[in-house]
Parts: sequence; structure tokens; C-alpha cells
Amino acid sequence: MSNNNVKPTEGEMEILQVLWAKGNCTVREVHEALDKKDSGYTTTLKLMQIMHEKGLVDRDTSSKTHVYRALINQETTQQHLVKKMIDNVFNGSAARLVMQALGNKSASKEEIDLIKEYLDKLENK
Repeated sequence: MSNNNVKPTEGEMEILQVLWAKGNCTVREVHEALDKKDSGYTTTLKLMQIMHEKGLVDRDTSSKTHVYRALINQETTQQHLVKKMIDNVFNGSAARLVMQALGNKSASKEEIDLIKEYLDKLENK
């Protein structure tokens, strides 16, 4: 299955976040990074096996402990999910998404400055 068309579930996204942040990891390393009190190691293992079947991760089986790595790009995945959210939740309005995001969570001065800088660049294109 082509990983370009795969839509990761919430649990798969959590695992991908760990793999993107840490790089190659064993199931144990991912499980400990997730720090999930309500799910066991075998749940993480099963989910990562499913992710391998879906083409989201690759698995190095050359040693006893299998090492996983993300096959899908973080930025591409984020862009795809945000575009889908804008289309499905905000009726195609990126402005409504931004206003909702900024209204729900306080942005730091640095974040606001980055947003202003980005908007200036867009305006000057």
C-alpha cells in the first residue's frame, strides 16, 4: 500500500511523533516515550506491526530486537492532515482555522512574531 494515501490514526500519530523526534526506535523505546499508563507494551507492539503493514514504518529485523523508523515524512503528513482539517472542519477557510487555534491556546510573543513574519512574507509575494 502506498504510504502517500495512508491516513494515520490518532494512536499511529502518537507513535510517529516519537519516531520523528527520536529517530529509529525499538518498540520498548516507543512505548516508554509514550508513557501510557492505560495500555501495555503488547498494544504498542501490535499497533507498530499494523503500521508496518500499512507502510507507515519500516522494521529492521536483522537483530533480535526489531528497530522501527518512520517511512512517512513529518512535514508532508502535517500538511496533508491540516489541509484535510481545513476542508472538512473549517469549510475550506484557513483563516477560521488560525483564528480558532489562536483563540483556544495562548500564543507566546515569539510565536506571534513568527506568525506576523510569515503573514508579511505571504502578503509580499
